[in-house]
Amino acid sequence: MDDDLRPPDVVVLPHPAREAASFVKLNVHEHGDGDRLALLIHGGMWDHRTWHAVERELATAGYRVLAPDLRGHGLSPRGPCRPELVAGDLVDSLPTGADLAIGHSFGGLALSLAVERLRPRRAVYSDPGFSPRNVTPQALAFMRQLLAGATAESLRRINSRWTDADIEAELAGLALVDPAFLDEAAALDADYLPERPCVPSLVQLADPSLALTDAEVALLRERGFETRTVKGAGHCIHLDDLPGFLASLDGWI
Repeated sequence: MDDDLRPPDVVVLPHPAREAASFVKLNVHEHGDGDRLALLIHGGMWDHRTWHAVERELATAGYRVLAPDLRGHGLSPRGPCRPELVAGDLVDSLPTGADLAIGHSFGGLALSLAVERLRPRRAVYSDPGFSPRNVTPQALAFMRQLLAGATAESLRRINSRWTDADIEAELAGLALVDPAFLDEAAALDADYLPERPCVPSLVQLADPSLALTDAEVALLRERGFETRTVKGAGHCIHLDDLPGFLASLDGWI
């Protein structure tokens, strides 16, 4: 990687809520010039490019889209990737009061921890990683294999519904992932299931969800979250079935 494209290291700067806290300013991609604002928060092992098709659809619908690279991903700085820190990065790097915020997987977890401060009008959590303990050792081993040597051919074999652009986006994102992210993800064992939605909130589920158990989904409903399942879609719903992803957001976008 060229030196001028190498992500910077974590920095320590003052924060209004803390005397001194480690946070980073994220690389933020922008698309569209609509009157409404949408925030798209990618999951682990990706960067903003995972949203390439979604951002085009939102721009056509009248949105301006902001899609950050999370710390340890894309061109954002490296540093400890605890969900609380990633949430702080979002608050420090994105505007408050967006019309819509969507977070996928680990990005959904980070959004849930930042949503009370970001205060979007609506929040969508796409197969969110609220329960890191649900990530199996087999899934972590698979992700390590992807980092070690994913190719376009191997990705096509396991994601037959992805477009060439989807595969190109994943390869580009994988090339910029800090491997330390997976070490930290493997060590997470806290319960992050939200107690309540502080803004109107939808939990969008894969079929079946690898991120949430049936009991956790039921508990989220009891706590006031709407839930919708995209039939036949895998964990990356927006890539596995873009029309289904968008249809399940009827009334939310």
